[in-house]
Amino acid sequence: MRGLNKVMLIGNLGKDPDVQVFESGTKKAAFSLATTEKYRDRNGVDQSVTEWHNVVVWGPQADVVEKYLRKGTPIYLEGKIRTREYEGNDGQKRRITEIIANNFIMVGGRPEGGGEYSDPASNNNTSNNTPANDDGGLDPKDDLPF
Repeated sequence: MRGLNKVMLIGNLGKDPDVQVFESGTKKAAFSLATTEKYRDRNGVDQSVTEWHNVVVWGPQADVVEKYLRKGTPIYLEGKIRTREYEGNDGQKRRITEIIANNFIMVGGRPEGGGEYSDPASNNNTSNNTPANDDGGLDPKDDLPF
């Protein structure tokens, strides 16, 4: 059986994105995302728990992140979990778990506008959310009841 590695999060950026451009020209944007769950405990007192996620965005999407996302921006994102090892400044090996985002939508109001960005390579139907007419659907010229 094949596995599934898919993450969907709605939260707010915890800091402005950190953008890097590599010698190859590839761009990477990294930021923290806070997701907060609210609930009422047994005593009827409202509680909240915030989880922090490390998010990485690559390529053309990183351009969008750099241009539009700032600390506090609410977004919905989809991606996958990756854990990698790296060497810290002290020479010690460390592990970090990151969300590699492949689709995100800016939610809530923003002064610059807003919208969705989906990596065209990861999604075949990015032009809109209307289903394709595969001759199995209704023809728009069919008689309508109004």
